[in-house]
Amino acid sequence: MPRRRLERAAAAEPARLARYAEVCGFRRPGPLPATYPQVLAFPLALDLMTRRDFPFRLPGLVHVANRVEQLRPLDPAERLHFAVEATGPAAHPRGTAFDLLTEARDGSGGVVWRSAATYLRRGPGGVAAPRGAAGPAAGAADPGEEPGHRERWHVPAGTGRRYAAVSGDRNPIHLHPLAARLLGFRGAIAHGMWTKARCLAAAERALPGGLPGAFTVRTAFRGPVTLPSDVEFTAVRRGTELAFELRAAGAGGHEPRRHLRGRIEAL
Repeated sequence: MPRRRLERAAAAEPARLARYAEVCGFRRPGPLPATYPQVLAFPLALDLMTRRDFPFRLPGLVHVANRVEQLRPLDPAERLHFAVEATGPAAHPRGTAFDLLTEARDGSGGVVWRSAATYLRRGPGGVAAPRGAAGPAAGAADPGEEPGHRERWHVPAGTGRRYAAVSGDRNPIHLHPLAARLLGFRGAIAHGMWTKARCLAAAERALPGGLPGAFTVRTAFRGPVTLPSDVEFTAVRRGTELAFELRAAGAGGHEPRRHLRGRIEAL
């Protein structure tokens, strides 16, 4: 993996942030959603992964895990300095994985936010799964454990296009059913980071006092949300953690397809 660190400063544009909050279900006004710095850093990530010497091509990459760490509440108006770099690759049972690491510093130079995204290039598998910088995500409710919060959502066909417009991520598999089918999907699929953001917005409602000011949210992406779909979000409190899960709704007595599992931990 080339040793390269790309940097840029950026701040949220109020109108675009408002549209993002609407698409993902966040309450406004309020602090900057913890997933939004990923949007501000996306141009850096795209620049890094499309360089000629980057060893993986974008088409076919699978986002399998993501960790976001917010070290304090972020003001929507503050300007942040971002840095992005890639680490790896490492063997994975389903191919080869690498991590994309992002951090944000405030005007004083202190780190206020960081993330790790693990991507998979499918192919001949390795002997063991790497832990990855994104880390493992705990499951939601154990068998027999009653979720403390439950929501059912309809995810419309245009969700991919709406999220692409506010995030800048215009991967065709999220926009066009035909492009998605060419890569083995049943149809266009929701962005993984939309799914995570939508779950984080729901988790905010699941916690009596809302999200803590400083926290880590880890997610493991299990299967894509095909558009359109009906899904069910469940969350259960375990001490200082909130474990959550997103599954397909209306499985008709069968084990529902799991889309995402994760947990939120206060820092």
